[in-house]
Formats: sequence, C-alpha cells, structure tokens
Amino acid sequence: MPTSMSSLLKPSLNWLLIFIPITLFIEHAMPDKPVLVFLCAAFSIIPVASLIVQATEQIAFRTGDAIGGLLNATFGNAPELIIAFVALRSGLIDMVRASLVGAIMANLLLGLGLAFFLGGLRFHTQEFNPRAAGMQASMMMLAVISMMVPGGYHTLVTEETLHYERYLNIGVAIVLLVSYALSLLFMIKTHPDFFVGEKGHAEEEEEEHRWSIGKAVGLLVGASVLAAWMSEILVGAVEGASKDLGVSQTFVGLVVLAVVGGAAELGSAVMMGRKNRMDLAMGIAIGSSVQIALFVAPLLVLLSLFAAPQPFFLAFTRGEITLVFMSILITTFVSSGGKTHWYKGVQLLTVYFIFAILFFLIPGK
Repeated sequence: MPTSMSSLLKPSLNWLLIFIPITLFIEHAMPDKPVLVFLCAAFSIIPVASLIVQATEQIAFRTGDAIGGLLNATFGNAPELIIAFVALRSGLIDMVRASLVGAIMANLLLGLGLAFFLGGLRFHTQEFNPRAAGMQASMMMLAVISMMVPGGYHTLVTEETLHYERYLNIGVAIVLLVSYALSLLFMIKTHPDFFVGEKGHAEEEEEEHRWSIGKAVGLLVGASVLAAWMSEILVGAVEGASKDLGVSQTFVGLVVLAVVGGAAELGSAVMMGRKNRMDLAMGIAIGSSVQIALFVAPLLVLLSLFAAPQPFFLAFTRGEITLVFMSILITTFVSSGGKTHWYKGVQLLTVYFIFAILFFLIPGK
C-alpha cells in the first residue's frame, strides 16, 4: 500500500476537530436531536481518520516498507473497521454489510473517479502502471467470489443446516485473511517490482515533515480511541437520524458511513490525482477496497463470535453483490491500458451517483 500523503491532509482537515466537543455537547444537551448528533459525529470522524493515516505513514517511514505495509493494512481502514464493529455490537447487521459494500463502492467509483476527473483537468493524459492495477482488480474479483458463496448458501439454509452456515463463514473468513496476508507478502517482499510506478516530486517535502516515533505512536493510539468514541456516538444516533430524515439505514450505510469512514483515503487519492501521481492514487483507492473486502469483512466475522449479540455472516444480498461486481467491472474497464483522462473520471462518477440516487429513494424503515 503506498505511503506518501500525510503532509497533504493537515491544512484542510484539522479544523474539523472542533466538532468533537460540539458532538459531546449536543449529545448531552439535546439528546432528542439525533440528526444533529449524527452529523456532528460524522464531521468529527473525518479529521480523526486523517490523523490515523498520517500517524501510520510516519511510523512507516521509520520501520521500513514491510512493517509499513502491515501498519497500513491494520490502520489504513481503521475508521471503517471501528464504525462497522460498533454497529455490529449494536446488532445493526444489515447496516454493517451495507457500509462495507458502500466503502468499496466509494473507493472504486467516487475516490478514483474524482482523482481521474480532477487530475485530468490539469493534465491532458495521465499514466500509471497497468500491471499493478490489473493485479489489484483480480484481488477484487476474488472478493466478489467470497461474497457470492456465503450469500448463495444462505438462501439454501434450513433450521437443520443453520450451524453449517456458521462454519462456512468462519472458514471463508480465515481463507480470506490468509489470502490477504499472502497478498501483502507478494506486494512487499517477493514482487515489489510489479507495483513500482513513476516517482513523484514530494519526497523532499516529506523529509522535512517527519515526526518522532513517539509523536506518531501517541497520535495513532489517541486517534484510534477518538475514532472509537465518536463512532459509538455516530452509530447510536443512526436509527433516530434515519427516521427523522426519512432515509433508509441502507442508504446511511452505503453512502454516508462509507464516505465518512473513508474520508481521509478518498481525499488522499484525489490529491495524488491532482499531482499526476496516478500509481499512488490508484493504489490508495483500489488498495483500500481490497483491504475492506479481504481484511476488514472477514475480521468482523471472527470478532462477532466474541463481541456481538449475533454472529456476522458474509451473506450479502444479490443487490449488494451486484453493486460490488459492477463497481469492479467499470473500474477495470476504465483503468485498462495504463492511461487515463478526465472523462474516465466522469464515467466512474456517473455510476456512483446513479447508485447513490437509487438508495436515497429507498423508503426509510
């Protein structure tokens, strides 16, 4: 997973930290205003997500690429994982599945689409490593297969075979985690040359903005605690907010939570596209989707066995599987050939907004 956007995020997002005390005040002073609580908690998570990414990458500078890659796998999607886990503990299983699908969709269509579009407005044609993009796209197809198998089995389950579904999901989760670990080994250790792209100009700038290891670790731990705290408040306000706004929890999971949890990485991909560093932009957007599908989702299956009121199964609906498959399909098409331009971004964004409008119009529960 590429690591070079930390210094770019600081100026534009840190002011949003003011929403943390605002959220705490509104939650205690106006508990009958779930929409306000939800919106303020959502805004507060965005800069915290940015701090997690920054701290992770600063540690990676000190520890080297191998451990840095592992840290990115663990903390790069920490906000999504924390939000999903808190929702899981609250028994919001359907919303968790929707947020996972939404995060994949947001990275592939919204993040990459904006990177292509805004980068293409500055540069006539942008180039990237097609081998790396193809490898990551094939990993996403693996994710679709892993969603289809438990989903298909779920439709055949009877009371007598219910326990077999649990074994199937645990088995699939373990296989996916092993596969993801091997993909890290492939990218970081055995075949890093497959993922080498054009060198950018920001390396000297990053040298000047390196933190001490103590500062990086302290901020990482602190930001993770803040993310968990704000996520607890956010998820607690979801049901009331969705009713007051008249939108479904599916829309909240697919669009709102997905964008909030992935705000830092979405912003990073866009900034790298504007700087003509398309290998990095694609690595952030597609790599984050791979992490969610092959690491976050199966990890939630295992965590739910110990910390949730009911087990979380990878039994995604046909609609959710179709969303992921179509997102991967259009992303694979537009990223083929190793070159891109602004209109390819328009194509990705068009698909994303069609999906968003569809789920916005689903009646709220």
